Amino acid sequence: MNTPKLTSRMLKEFAARLGAGGGGVEILGVANIERFAEAPERMHPKNIFPDCRSVISIVQPIPRSTYRGITEGTYWPNYTYYSYNRLNTLFRPMLTYEVARMIEDHGYEAVPVYPGVPETYPNHPEPVAPGRPAPDVQLNIRIAAMACGLGEIGWSKVFIHPVFGPRVRIGNILTDAELEPDPILEPGTLCKRCMKCVKDCPGCAIPDKGELPTVKIHIDGREYEWGDVHMGRCTATHHGINYKASPFLKRFLPGFNLDITKTTMSEETAYKIGYTLAGGDWGRENPEYPGRCVIPYYRQILAHTGYFAVCGAKGCIRSCMEFQEKTKNIGQNSFHTPVFPGKKWELPPPESDQTGGIVEKKKLCELYQTPDADAGGWQ
Repeated sequence: MNTPKLTSRMLKEFAARLGAGGGGVEILGVANIERFAEAPERMHPKNIFPDCRSVISIVQPIPRSTYRGITEGTYWPNYTYYSYNRLNTLFRPMLTYEVARMIEDHGYEAVPVYPGVPETYPNHPEPVAPGRPAPDVQLNIRIAAMACGLGEIGWSKVFIHPVFGPRVRIGNILTDAELEPDPILEPGTLCKRCMKCVKDCPGCAIPDKGELPTVKIHIDGREYEWGDVHMGRCTATHHGINYKASPFLKRFLPGFNLDITKTTMSEETAYKIGYTLAGGDWGRENPEYPGRCVIPYYRQILAHTGYFAVCGAKGCIRSCMEFQEKTKNIGQNSFHTPVFPGKKWELPPPESDQTGGIVEKKKLCELYQTPDADAGGWQ
């Protein structure tokens, strides 16, 4: 069967027709493999697909309204489902899948790449064969999208698109087709170092300028730089181990008194704590904690999606959205409602005293209309 020569433009138009773009918005970008010359061994595309000649990135917009419930402090599920996990693992891969099939219809290989986490790797002591890196090789999907000309990594290491700003999730495809690469954005095109992300992150996970050494990489002779985010604080806040951002933690673990903004826990420790809280059962019921789940909402959303997220990306995404839209630095900037329509909420830190946090517990008891109790009743 004769098929027409595959071009970057054909892929862009095909992706747009699938409903993820249109109106001249580029949601698919292409990089030649040479742009990954300085990639670490366990992040290099050729260590997944040795015949790779082109890397394709596809962005899918996050609906702006899916953050609204958390902005109001009233509704959390949309963030996990439509803004984060299910968008990234269900809706977006459908587009990647169709583009990969279209490439293979033209006689080329197309390796869709699941967006894993390149910061940590399974403990494989030995490569499977001489001359190969140890598993598990993972692309850095944000760096790949930047190399494909689709945007820029901001100070908080969130990816920023010239039309949708930080409201995107990313997929990648590796192919042996030699495609025309897209031009790369110059450093500083989208991230203006306003530092709103630093100020508004409830976990104090994003360092200010000059606070810590930065992360720097080079693509085609250009240097890109961003803050070295404290991933323990970020992950803990994201997964609801932060009194400032999670009313669920405050309700079900009164007196916990952990100040995430000062913690030195690692990302792995934060994951272990978060998922233990979400999956844990308590062996007895009492009026203080109805039900057997340690934190019922975490269990509920985890059961529905296999994931749970609580913070709502207040600093890294929503505050960046606010800046990008107000300054009209991105294409999609005219909405009837501001990103933060009212005063930003943040729960106060738990009160504690020499009695072990009974002040906080009594307030919660009153708020949730559970039976009052003295110190002896809060064992």
